[in-house]
Amino acid sequence: MKKRILAWLKLLVSVLGIGYIFYKVPFESIRENWTAQTLPWLLFLLFITWISMFIQANRWRGLLLDEGKKIPFRTFYAYIALGYFFTAFLPGGFGGDVVKSVALGKRFNQTPRSVAAILISRVQGLLMLFLLFFISLPWVLLHYSVPISFTLGMGAALLISVFAILFCCFSDKVKLPESITNRIHFIPKLQAALALYRNQKKQFFLSFFDSFLLQLIVFVTAYGYFKAIGISLDFRLVVVFNAITIIVTMLPISLNGIGVREWVIVTLYTGILGIPADKVLAGNLLGYILILFQAVQGGIVLAAKRR
Repeated sequence: MKKRILAWLKLLVSVLGIGYIFYKVPFESIRENWTAQTLPWLLFLLFITWISMFIQANRWRGLLLDEGKKIPFRTFYAYIALGYFFTAFLPGGFGGDVVKSVALGKRFNQTPRSVAAILISRVQGLLMLFLLFFISLPWVLLHYSVPISFTLGMGAALLISVFAILFCCFSDKVKLPESITNRIHFIPKLQAALALYRNQKKQFFLSFFDSFLLQLIVFVTAYGYFKAIGISLDFRLVVVFNAITIIVTMLPISLNGIGVREWVIVTLYTGILGIPADKVLAGNLLGYILILFQAVQGGIVLAAKRR
């Protein structure tokens, strides 16, 4: 009952957020910003989204170490797509990670290793996001007045991410009560799988490089949203504002960040830069086409290989 109530509250936040946004900014005024120049940029964004899925598959395969080499690359890509399908429909934004890591792990009898690889890659992605954010932040602060709360919040999130990656790699050193390990046998297996990366420094840092490329694509995509509606912004500005948006929408207060994402985007780009809200939303809504592009591929995988 508690989970059901929380799910309904998240749905309520998303509905109210979207409803308020479109009440203040009519959809017709948003739609007018999609012109002939939008299509070439949208095709480019679809292309780099496709490339990012290949990079994610490569990172996952590499983090499975020798076991990953035994599995065809196309299989990793298929499960990446499957994850996006479930992420689009499961509340929280992490449901797809659970489905794809457990499904591939069970198929190849590598569940702890598969889950460990996805967990590590998630944290690495966040660390690369913070790297790009704090590289770009000094220039942004010199030119714009960004609320200190955003900077402090990003700093706190960075510390949590650093702690998380260290905890993952040394989790086997943490002795859990037998009452827990005897009841949940998966936990010691996951700890052992995570500990493997301490002795796999080369692959660990290669995975960091893949994560850097993926975050770079995320920000290039955000930059492309504005170019698609005829607005040119400094790339460093896009990095800072969209990094803040990503972290805020990860908070478990809505369904996959819907409603909250739009509010944060408008707060930053309209409130600080003065860009009309209809243009900001016109660019942001293009992102849902990319989500649909990923989810459709996952739906095809699910339909073809239901087992």
